[in-house]
Amino acid sequence: MHEPSEYTKQVQASGEPEFREIGVGPWSQEHPGEPRPDVPGTPAFDARYDTELLDQGDRRNVLDRYRYWTVEAIKADLDDRSRYPFEIAVENWTHDFNIGSAVRSANAFGASRVHIVGPHKWNRKGALMTELYQHVDYHPSIKELATSWRFRIAGEIAAEQSRANARDIRASIAHRALTSVEQREQARSARRLEILRQAKIIALDIIPGAVPIERYRFPERCLLLFGAEGPGLSQAALDEADDVPQTSQFGSVRSINAGAAAAVAMHSWVAQHAVIDGPGAAADSGSSAVIKA
Repeated sequence: MHEPSEYTKQVQASGEPEFREIGVGPWSQEHPGEPRPDVPGTPAFDARYDTELLDQGDRRNVLDRYRYWTVEAIKADLDDRSRYPFEIAVENWTHDFNIGSAVRSANAFGASRVHIVGPHKWNRKGALMTELYQHVDYHPSIKELATSWRFRIAGEIAAEQSRANARDIRASIAHRALTSVEQREQARSARRLEILRQAKIIALDIIPGAVPIERYRFPERCLLLFGAEGPGLSQAALDEADDVPQTSQFGSVRSINAGAAAAVAMHSWVAQHAVIDGPGAAADSGSSAVIKA
């Protein structure tokens, strides 16, 4: 056995690290004397709570408001209050180890859905279990993903337009003007249709003509495509994309990994729509990236 180096001895003698304990202990320990929320028929009953976590404690890497909640309850709450309308897709042809990190970032930045293109098997270690709280879909090809996403957007446009038409027809049959409530809904409907009609598939990659992400204005509804570090996105992905911005880099390597690229892009979307404009606010025309003819 080798004698530890002087530096290693100094590290060992430091007594560090002392990590903080994350999470909470058993319910009886944290809330002595309080009724448990998992007993049906009692005033405190709440179906979101998990009996096993109440018994053993909850040391998961989740927000404090979700302590003791089931995975299903957390996922439903995120659907109801926290997800943004952008989606991400990662190509899995090279079994990139950073896909898990991209999924984890998708959870952090509130992506509504994650798409994995290629084989089902991917390295989940970097996701740190966040895939449990995300909607994750699988696609055998970029073509299938792009087609299904565009069909879904088209379906939402048709449904929204149908609701708007029905509202106008009801008012017309009754020979009256729209009420103030209907007028407000009409304005919201027009805004939703505008957002849907501006929806785009956006490929993040370094190709000739791609503009820096700092000068690109993300549409509110979009599907962000990411490839593997090194080869980047496949040609099929680039062909399906409406715009192709790139992440500005200043070092010696050509690319950053999919997890890092996804985090940068998603935070850029959030900075434009959640921080500057506010969720659901109108997106201006901004600067465009590579626009394919």
